[in-house]
Amino acid sequence: MFFKNNKTKMESEIYEQSAIIPYILMKYIDSESGEIKISLPENIRKIVIVASGSSYHCARFAVDLVEKFSKIETRAIYSSEFLIKNIIPQDKNTLYIFITQSGETSDTLKCVERVKSETDLPTLCITNKEDSSIWNLCDYQVACYAGIEEGIAATKSFTSQMLCLILISLKLIEKIQLNNVIDSYKESLFHLPAIIEKAINKRLEIKKLSKLIAKEKSIVITAEGISYSLAKEGALKIKETSYKNISAAILGEFMHGHVAVLNNKSTLIYISVDKMSERAINNLNKIKKDYNPKIIIIGDTDDRIKANFSIDIECENEIQQLFANVIMLQLLALETALYMKKNVDNPKGLHKVVVDKSI
Repeated sequence: MFFKNNKTKMESEIYEQSAIIPYILMKYIDSESGEIKISLPENIRKIVIVASGSSYHCARFAVDLVEKFSKIETRAIYSSEFLIKNIIPQDKNTLYIFITQSGETSDTLKCVERVKSETDLPTLCITNKEDSSIWNLCDYQVACYAGIEEGIAATKSFTSQMLCLILISLKLIEKIQLNNVIDSYKESLFHLPAIIEKAINKRLEIKKLSKLIAKEKSIVITAEGISYSLAKEGALKIKETSYKNISAAILGEFMHGHVAVLNNKSTLIYISVDKMSERAINNLNKIKKDYNPKIIIIGDTDDRIKANFSIDIECENEIQQLFANVIMLQLLALETALYMKKNVDNPKGLHKVVVDKSI
């Protein structure tokens, strides 16, 4: 529907995101009162989010976000892992959230059915298709309005799900009357389209970086805290489109044995949303000294790190930085695959459920 001159569906869908974000905000934030128009059960004390693939990375991101904003205990579980658990969370006042782009992801649907059969706890879905199987199974529903996503690699559905989870997080704060906290965050959400455009405008720099990535055999994406979900998503995007053996790791945990992989010629990418911690700076400098890999920083950097390549966009807060980093990682995956002459829209062995839902 947008950018018809682009050569691939993935590229078009990356560019569409700056138009989808304001549409979601229009649907869920009342223009007069500013109230978030999402229904949630009362007295939530715990949240369990269940999803697979990119949707799980959204869930993992939401864990840190919800706990930071609302102080509600939150955990994320892979759908496939949830199904083999002997015991599932059944604490009183727990809300189960299920995320699936198509609304038809089989293992996630089975998870909803298990919760329904073993508990009387409320369920909420985030999906790109109203009236899908999961929509009809759950007690509460949030549509992410991403429109048709035909590219195999989730791009616009990922950021749409991210935004829905942010709105749910802010709604939880709204319920406990922390208006001074949510007002500034709400206002910053309306600046996201401009942030996305700034990220897209970094494409030439990202193209240069992609040529470096395309030639590397060993690549590790690391992060701390909320950025770890983006590290996992970035690694998945590059795997899906370029078939490269790339891994994601929490930086502190990476130092416990996993770092040995850098004895091979390697590139290490660090994803940064907040100001770098002293621990991260020390670990990255130790890695540089001991193994001398190429170090790339995406997001907020620090002059004490001798990076080979860094790319950042000035943002108001960590939510804007998250979106900026996501877009840059999507473009990095796209450009790396194009440089390697891969078909990003039809990766071998991967298939997608296409949702016919236009914005």
